Amino acid sequence: MIEPSASVAVVGAGDFIGAAIARRFAAGGYAVFAGRRNGDKLAPLAEEIAAAGGVCHPRTLDARKEDAVAAFMREADATAPLEVCIFNVGANVNFPLLETTERVFRKVWEMACYAGFLTGREAASRMVPRGRGSIFFTGATASMRGGPGYAAFASAKAGLRAVAQSMARELGPQNIHVAHLVIDSGVDTAWVRERRRARGGTTGEPEPDELMRPASIAETYWQLHQQPRDAWTHELDLRPYREAW
Repeated sequence: MIEPSASVAVVGAGDFIGAAIARRFAAGGYAVFAGRRNGDKLAPLAEEIAAAGGVCHPRTLDARKEDAVAAFMREADATAPLEVCIFNVGANVNFPLLETTERVFRKVWEMACYAGFLTGREAASRMVPRGRGSIFFTGATASMRGGPGYAAFASAKAGLRAVAQSMARELGPQNIHVAHLVIDSGVDTAWVRERRRARGGTTGEPEPDELMRPASIAETYWQLHQQPRDAWTHELDLRPYREAW
């Protein structure tokens, strides 16, 4: 195994999109620092990446805690220069407006917006002095428009989009590529399949390419990081060819 010369921090390294991103960057030669609330759940991913010849450091991380995020980025950067940071925390919940408590609204904002600000700022503090790096944020359809029951989630994701846009305008001239990705479709996960079954009484089996595969999304993040700086993408929306929009 060749020792990686750079690291990637994946904040919100869940079982699907986050894990796929970790696998893709590990395959590309990066030391992966993967963080999620329950870090013990990352053990199978770390073992899989190691078996394939890569490097993955699983960590328990509450991305709403400033000190925890700073320590996570500091460790990643000390292991190998931090060149990529991906914020992938979800917080997708649906509550009718009159059932949306103050606690729900605040917690969703902390997870989907405030944590993104902390992640982006701490990553930038390591990248700016070196004059290079990529910071990517996972958005959603709700980043662009609110829907019934999504007052908390949509406002948080819209706020994250604004954070990303402000960062891109400020950091782009310093050679830091900031991008916001709108995931405008269901992702092929066990949770999405279960929701399909609950809504429609189906088996949950999608038609071919009806749902986005996490590996396909991860490949897009990898391609973004490879873009030449004279043609950087800031915002990119992803959806299957069958998706109506």
